[in-house]
Amino acid sequence: MRIIAGSLGGRHLVAPRGSATRPTSDRVKEALFSILGPPVPRTGTPFRVLDLFAGSGALGLEAVSRGADEVVLVDEDEAAVAAAGRNVGDLGLALCVRVIRSEVGRLLQGRGPAIGIFDWIFVDPPYVGGALDRALRLLSASTVIAPGGWVIAEHARHSEPADRIGRLVRDNCRSWGDTAMSFYRIAEE
Repeated sequence: MRIIAGSLGGRHLVAPRGSATRPTSDRVKEALFSILGPPVPRTGTPFRVLDLFAGSGALGLEAVSRGADEVVLVDEDEAAVAAAGRNVGDLGLALCVRVIRSEVGRLLQGRGPAIGIFDWIFVDPPYVGGALDRALRLLSASTVIAPGGWVIAEHARHSEPADRIGRLVRDNCRSWGDTAMSFYRIAEE
């Protein structure tokens, strides 16, 4: 695994031990960030990224490499948090990247450290077990999505989430092989 492009392009990342995490392929990361374009901060605020079910932190760290100002990486798995922390340290990003060990639902319900609001929120849970639907429902009810922000959900191509989940409305869905990404925004009132 590596950072694809930006100021840290080509730098290698460590992956968590075991099979509990599924890294996003370089091909999918490259396509994803081509779709999103460069991070563009809102006036007077830093561009912030939340990486839920972060694993090694590859998506959030890619965002920093491409210009995001602050990133929060969240995972409940001890090995994933250790790998993400090591990657943050090895890349010298401790001042702009925070790693939190927490169950995602608990954090989104406000039962963890305060995390603020974010311009991009990556959601990449295990493909089975309903974690994606639960996370999207909790995100829809939360206050962590910045005005104009995106929620980007990775899922199996044959298992798409709903077009509308609470306040979240799917704007786009793209697939690469068996992997797909759904792009959500907050519905206009």
